[in-house]
Amino acid sequence: MHIEDYRNYCLSLKGTSESLPFDEKILVFKVMGKIFTLTNIELFEQINVKCDPEYAIELREKYDGVLPGYHMSKKHWNTVLINHDVSDKQIYEWVKDSYDLVVEKLTKKQKEELSKLH
Repeated sequence: MHIEDYRNYCLSLKGTSESLPFDEKILVFKVMGKIFTLTNIELFEQINVKCDPEYAIELREKYDGVLPGYHMSKKHWNTVLINHDVSDKQIYEWVKDSYDLVVEKLTKKQKEELSKLH
């Protein structure tokens, strides 16, 4: 996977914005202002995705390339190593799952605003 593919996929999800809120190398993708994935743009070797806590543990046990979230809540975030033992297709599914988890927790007003976006 290339960072451009990851970036394009993230930006294809409704209501997504990108920013560098922490420093000049950590690229963050948010939906309605809430983070759903991030990566280092200088060393595109891994991404962080939000995950259901029980599923997060299951994935860590199944894949060598899935680790507890680096610099994130280990309970709710996984770090996925790029070009390891996880396919690009699977990574995209986990990014979408992360996006969906964040959308699920939005307020009713935020969900209404999101639904009106194109």
